[in-house]
Amino acid sequence: MSTGPGADSAPAPTGHDSESAREPGRTSMFSSLKIRNYRLFFTGQVVSNIGTWMQRIAQDWLVLSLTGSSAAVGITTALQFLPMLLFGLYGGVLVDRLPKRQILFVTQAVMGLTGLFLAVLTLSGNVQVWHVYMTAFVLGLVTVIDNPARQTFVSEMVGPDQIRNAVSLNSANFQSARLVGPAVGGALITAVGSGYAFLLNGLSFIAPLIGLMLMRESALHRGKRTNRGKGQLREGLHYVAGRPDLIWPIVLVGFIGTFGFNFPVWLSAFADDVFHAGAGTYAVFNILMAAGSLAGALLAARRTTTRLRLLVAAALAFAGLEVVTAMAPSLWLFGALLVPIGMFGLTTNVTANQSIQLATDPEMRGRVMSLFMMVFTGGTPLGAPLLGWVTDTYGARIGFAAGGAIALVAAVAVGLILAKVGGLRLKFGWDHGHPHLRFVPREQLATAA
Repeated sequence: MSTGPGADSAPAPTGHDSESAREPGRTSMFSSLKIRNYRLFFTGQVVSNIGTWMQRIAQDWLVLSLTGSSAAVGITTALQFLPMLLFGLYGGVLVDRLPKRQILFVTQAVMGLTGLFLAVLTLSGNVQVWHVYMTAFVLGLVTVIDNPARQTFVSEMVGPDQIRNAVSLNSANFQSARLVGPAVGGALITAVGSGYAFLLNGLSFIAPLIGLMLMRESALHRGKRTNRGKGQLREGLHYVAGRPDLIWPIVLVGFIGTFGFNFPVWLSAFADDVFHAGAGTYAVFNILMAAGSLAGALLAARRTTTRLRLLVAAALAFAGLEVVTAMAPSLWLFGALLVPIGMFGLTTNVTANQSIQLATDPEMRGRVMSLFMMVFTGGTPLGAPLLGWVTDTYGARIGFAAGGAIALVAAVAVGLILAKVGGLRLKFGWDHGHPHLRFVPREQLATAA
């Protein structure tokens, strides 16, 4: 896959290049929307993402209502992401071989059908928890191919100059829908039950299918696809393993995704067990997180640099805030702290996504991004049941704090490793009478000594 003229012949940037070669600055927040194909894609995703968030709220609350167990919510989440853990890398190999637009036609249609299937079961009064488990697993299988296809199709639509902006706007799109979807989903659950949320989600996938049909093939930045051959999966793993600027951000988001992003487990437990509220409060919690995430996405859309130090700083702030928020004594303080958690969590995800896409050769991007998505979402089958059990056994506060603490330790460790790889050392100093720590090059420390 090529991202523009000459992209295939350009050397992949090293970790040092991605940190310093690009001049800092700002760009237009919505510049990639000037591109017609991306505008069609973006519009379709707005509609389907709203439906997706409606279904997520309805699914979590339905499972909690049927079982009364946070662990069951964790199992549902785990089943949805287990296929990514098992088959994620193979999805990337297929995406590198096949046309992305055609892949998305199939995956988006199947995802819509899963919503309609669950709607029929729920509205007919025949839904059981194993139906939800099965639907979640099927959706996860489709996501194995859909996720890397959507991630890499962005570069085909916008070209290399707009990748950063488009990746950030994709996140803003998702988080904007997260503001609307939970609110509508919570209202539907309260008024008429979960079934209509599933129904509207299934119908919402009509929008991206229309957008894909209206795209102009001639305007896509396509390159040579990878031919079928032996050892392509192993080739992708060796490629990442030899690049510290790829492997350590992927390791970091793996820990963050596995232990720090189990919000269906925690927020439903806080709404039900800690604050003794209902589905409406659970929806509000998701909306508050989405507001922070949207702010983080829009700020990321204006950045023209991708720095690994920002990735580590955002991960540290995100994980630290989770530990603090777990101990919030009141509903209102808990809700308020979800806003910065959403902002720093989104910044972590987007910064990792941008840095990895920009540092990867075009012909390897599908496999690398599938590995990124595999560790970020594929760890959920391990983290969600474990932290669901901790939440059921020791309470929502301990469960939330435990996930944040593990993510915090990982952020510190990866930050120190990246600093060592980049030839940086911690320096203690004073700034206007206040102590501060910062990373500086080794040679600067030697000169100061």
